[in-house]
Amino acid sequence: MTTPCPCGRPAALADCCGRYLAGTPAPDAESLMRSRYTAFTLADEAYLLATWHPDTRPAALNLAEGTAPKWLGLKVVRRENQDDSHATVEFVARYKIAGRAFRQHEVSRFIKLSGHWYYFDGNEKIA
Repeated sequence: MTTPCPCGRPAALADCCGRYLAGTPAPDAESLMRSRYTAFTLADEAYLLATWHPDTRPAALNLAEGTAPKWLGLKVVRRENQDDSHATVEFVARYKIAGRAFRQHEVSRFIKLSGHWYYFDGNEKIA
């Protein structure tokens, strides 16, 4: 039995985001965003930091501290390329902490440097 990819695409983890977590560069901003969601579900802090733009990357995320969220799903609302090296992806990620449900609705900006996409920053949307 193969593990489904947490990002929501109809593929196995190994054939979808798993290859990016293993070192293959994501081909576009949406694929990077999906792989970063998958990294959050797996608590892969090293991948999250490695794919964060160096100008905005924190020193650490400390994912092991506190109560770990249970990730429930990802929906990509919109993706847009501004040019060959700048893109935005709007998404909604659902999760639970201690039985309480939450949604993160964000518009994230991505920048491509030396052939690799990086998460730059995001603005949370308030509904």
